Amino acid sequence: MNTPSIHSAGIKIMLGLPHLRDGPLLARARALGQPVLVSANAFSRWSRRSGVREWAGWSTGSLRNASGLHSLSLDSAGFTAMVAYGGYPWTIDDYLDLVAAHPFAWWASLDYCVEHQIAADRDEVLDRMSRTIRATIECRIRARDRGIAARFLPVIQGRRPQDYERCADALSLTIESSPLIGVGSMCRRPIHGPEGLVAVVDHLDQILPRGKLLHLFGVKGEALPYLTRFAGRIASIDSQAYGIGARIAARRSGHAKPEHFVAEHMAHWLIAQQARLRAMPRALPIEPVIPADPAPACPWQAAISQARAEIRALIEHGELDHDAMTTGWIEQWAADIYRDQRSD
Repeated sequence: MNTPSIHSAGIKIMLGLPHLRDGPLLARARALGQPVLVSANAFSRWSRRSGVREWAGWSTGSLRNASGLHSLSLDSAGFTAMVAYGGYPWTIDDYLDLVAAHPFAWWASLDYCVEHQIAADRDEVLDRMSRTIRATIECRIRARDRGIAARFLPVIQGRRPQDYERCADALSLTIESSPLIGVGSMCRRPIHGPEGLVAVVDHLDQILPRGKLLHLFGVKGEALPYLTRFAGRIASIDSQAYGIGARIAARRSGHAKPEHFVAEHMAHWLIAQQARLRAMPRALPIEPVIPADPAPACPWQAAISQARAEIRALIEHGELDHDAMTTGWIEQWAADIYRDQRSD
């Protein structure tokens, strides 16, 4: 089955692959001629030598199989790491070791996603944005020191459109040197609404300098007709949704899910996305601006809010580790603020 390379409406579709093992899935990806995105977790090695399952470094041998692909890019596996492991099992330097193992077309910064199942409240969203800002800066600095920063993709995070603007402002020096910006926490986001995918892209299109392009991580296919009007701003999207479709189809038919079956689903999925990109663009009504968060009425909650803001600022400026935010520390910090305010 031959499928043409998709560049409709100027938006490239990247195939998300779960691994680079030789087999029907990788062979089909080569034949389709599309750029490929693979997650860092695909190269993880694990050990039970200590009696528990522990991350044991990278297994990079399968990178040799990238030969013949249109291009290969690397994602930091942020969502998988948060859901499966509760955080990154590897450090920034570990991640850069993987980056240095192959000439990726681009490689994404470590980032801290804010999907609802990861960040349940507003404070957690803001905390994770600050951690993303610092991790992105650290990735750039350390990659530059290693001489591997040329294909670095900074990633911005947020829940509201204004959150992404805040993240982009904090990363302005990093973004200035990068023609492409990654936009995270897209895959489980609704299309519609004031926090919807279209509202986020529309806001970024208005506030980012001309010439800065976006890669949207994990965009669902039904969103594509709404995105074609941003073709001059969106360079690419990626998805591994075909794997979910293959799993559902196999379950319904009562059959196994061999790799050649998944490969066929990938090819058909790609054709469907091509049709969506070529369809008549759709528009949504202008969404209302989400009002700013109200100030806490309770003095203790106000102290907690101030403590979080001060700790976030220290993290973003590199004065605290980007994983340093803990409930106990916040409460201790807030207690000092509360005591000082009460004594004034």
